[in-house]
Amino acid sequence: MILRTLLLTVSYLGLIGFSVAQDLTDLKPRKQGEFYFSWGYNRDWYTKSDIHVYRHDADPTKSYDFMLYNAKAHDKPDMLKYWQVDRLTIPQYDLTAGYFFGNKRDLGIEIGWNHLKYVVTDWQMAHIKGEIHGSPIDTMMALDPRFLHIQHTNGNNYLLFNLVKRQNIFITNGIQINAIAKVGGGPLISYTIDNILGDYDPGYFHYHGWVTAVSLGARMYFLKYLFVQTDLQGAFANYTNTRLGHEHLGIATHTFYSLQWTWEGGVNFPVGRK
Repeated sequence: MILRTLLLTVSYLGLIGFSVAQDLTDLKPRKQGEFYFSWGYNRDWYTKSDIHVYRHDADPTKSYDFMLYNAKAHDKPDMLKYWQVDRLTIPQYDLTAGYFFGNKRDLGIEIGWNHLKYVVTDWQMAHIKGEIHGSPIDTMMALDPRFLHIQHTNGNNYLLFNLVKRQNIFITNGIQINAIAKVGGGPLISYTIDNILGDYDPGYFHYHGWVTAVSLGARMYFLKYLFVQTDLQGAFANYTNTRLGHEHLGIATHTFYSLQWTWEGGVNFPVGRK
């Protein structure tokens, strides 16, 4: 009888303890997060670049290996009627998805597709040095696009995997302004249109190299779930595998720095609850 009473008492106290512990667990703040998506457009500026162009072939009439020194390049905004649905992806655009972690939601990760455009400027005065069809060349010349034309216009694409830091700057009357900093890198999945010594190639998507980038910007939230954002992003692009000519047997390699100014609109989705 005493043992039965003791067991019942212990069981009862155990149930009470479990119930209290469950209530205390429910009182603890649960982790939160925030998904976000954004879309926008950009303008771009590039440093000069030394471009190595080569094709090593047993047939000397198809072989070449030369350098184009200090080549200038520009972007190609194509912003005419960009608001029309069938033209949304024709300009230089940015598509981003990310997630901020935890209750503070000030650290996050992000994947971004930055569609820049890079065009080597035709008819610029350029120093060409190397060998073409077995003959040496070392001269300054106007860069005739029939001799060499390179444009990453579909495009100079940065697939970036970023770490993101957010810092509150200003909050009032339903409007919140944050500073946004990012650092990351990823592959160049680009599409190059080119002409090399009269051999024209309309281009195709493939892996061209890699890119690293850092950016700093500001994001303004309004109407609870919407935001607008602007950023300045500096990047280093290393093109190691740009295919040239209609047979894709030529190669161009070069590196350059870019400065990208973006303006975007987006939506955020808080998840979890306290």
